[in-house]
Amino acid sequence: MDLTLLILTDFFQAADRALAYASNLAGPLGAQQVLLNVSRDSVLDPELFTGHLSKQSRAAAKALHSLADNLPGPVTTEVGHGRVAYAVADAIRRHQPALVVLGRSNTEDTPDELVSTTALDLLRTAPQPMLVVPYTVQAARPPRRVLLAVDGEDFSLGEHTSPMRHLLNGLRAKVTVLHLTQEEKVEEAEAELLKIVRRLELTSGLTEPVRILSRAAPDAAEAIISAAQPTNFDLVIVIARPRSFLGQLFHRSVTAQVLLHSAVPVLVLPAQE
Repeated sequence: MDLTLLILTDFFQAADRALAYASNLAGPLGAQQVLLNVSRDSVLDPELFTGHLSKQSRAAAKALHSLADNLPGPVTTEVGHGRVAYAVADAIRRHQPALVVLGRSNTEDTPDELVSTTALDLLRTAPQPMLVVPYTVQAARPPRRVLLAVDGEDFSLGEHTSPMRHLLNGLRAKVTVLHLTQEEKVEEAEAELLKIVRRLELTSGLTEPVRILSRAAPDAAEAIISAAQPTNFDLVIVIARPRSFLGQLFHRSVTAQVLLHSAVPVLVLPAQE
């Protein structure tokens, strides 16, 4: 399967860390990389009217080419214009990426209600599998230790199932399913959880069996963040249901909390209900 990674960059540290992480993914997957920088000098692309790139766009294009020259594998570069979410949506339409990759800057000292991040905006305007890499992460190798957090309710990933399964198999991932429980019948609940994961078909073809990690969970987001520590995992996968990223209280959702505070990269998979 041919995969494309759409990687957002603004040339700051968080974006550089995300780019390094994405390149480590692209290697074992044989994936095409598309680097996108969005210029906010204009809502419209000036080249459409003048035939010439603006000074800012020329500088961005030059910087993107410099980044691309240092990356392995096939890499293309683009400069977008205007609001980031809409520029990304346009790039998604044209490139059909399996994954959108971006960095998460330091927002720990800002109340969540005041944080307006690109990741949260993208989930609302262009729901797509999205990898968010914290600015603290320095990737030295492809991620293999994966924590999959599911809530016990049935769902489908639709057209995203096959690319994400290819990703996990290409990384030879060791997948642990996080079981958040307040129930007494833990074994029965874990068995039902494994059935849901198998129906999801994300983990079929893996060389190692899926493991279960049980945690008492009065607060699901805190339990996921606590479990997904860099000493144990390289990546955490969360399922974003439409009601969570389309609602007015999205900043209070489990998906948003994990995105904003996880110490490891977060792969968000938009569910179809």
